[in-house]
Amino acid sequence: MENKPLLQLENISMVFERKEGLFAPPVKVGAVVDVNVTLNSGEIIALVGESGCGKTTMGKVVTGLLHPSEGRVLFKGVDIKQMNRAQYDEFRNGVQMVQQDSYAALNPTRTIFQSLSAPILEKKIVKNKAEARERVSELLKTVELNPPEQYLDKYPHQLSGGQRQRILLARAISLKPKIIVADEPVSMIDVSLRIAVLNLMASLNKKLGIAFIYITHDLATARYIANNGKIVVMYLGKIVETGNVTEVLNEPKHPYLQALVSAVPVPDPRVAKSKRSLPLKSVEMPNPANPPKGCRFNPRCPFAFKKCEEVEPELYKYGNGLAACHKLENK
Repeated sequence: MENKPLLQLENISMVFERKEGLFAPPVKVGAVVDVNVTLNSGEIIALVGESGCGKTTMGKVVTGLLHPSEGRVLFKGVDIKQMNRAQYDEFRNGVQMVQQDSYAALNPTRTIFQSLSAPILEKKIVKNKAEARERVSELLKTVELNPPEQYLDKYPHQLSGGQRQRILLARAISLKPKIIVADEPVSMIDVSLRIAVLNLMASLNKKLGIAFIYITHDLATARYIANNGKIVVMYLGKIVETGNVTEVLNEPKHPYLQALVSAVPVPDPRVAKSKRSLPLKSVEMPNPANPPKGCRFNPRCPFAFKKCEEVEPELYKYGNGLAACHKLENK
């Protein structure tokens, strides 16, 4: 059991039904299609892709908020569908989520103390309100909100976006999780505060050994937070490239990731001048309800050839990484 990964997603697919019209039959949309991911204790994975690629859906599958249409989610080697009550409670406490919209994630009518004390009182981590106040104060110190007395009796609207995001992290770590799924945690706070929140997550990873799945569309923050971890790049519900974050972003193999990397601004004018952007055939993402035949990226890919339009590529191994591109087939 000790050698088993902390979390495994095996051939996960998540299909939703969407109504196209009043009398039309529902259309099936594959938000996540045949995804495999392994997360080890203390590891950080950056899950990257455009809006609508399925990354948030995957985060909800990891936390148990959505049950996959196909495939298995294993926590400490046990399928969550086969768990007994004690095992499932351990899973639900052990995998926590930090949402993108901190204001929507906190009850506006409850103080910070009320919001943070509720889960630890319910789970009997503390015995009474006095112990809860002491524990919540410790949590606030951990997420660098000092002095804690300044925040305990405030309401969410009285705090800044960065402070509310730290409150969400405090709530997530209150149940001593093994994994935190952070869904675009810095996209709605000021740019000047983003680095502080990212540093806090890195600190929680090192000090408490919490593994992170960091969901983002921003390659710069993905590289920063997961500089020693892995990156998983998604497009239209499928993984198109994965590997060590530094190796993958320095030498991307899939044309989709190459296009994303080429679009990232570079602060050095000399480097920016010599940098070539990768022109896509189309800027429009195809309809996920009716994905293209063959490679899902082929209508936008400048390198697509006939096989790309007919055969869906598997994940080919290159070096220490994997990429779903026919160009790598014979390399």
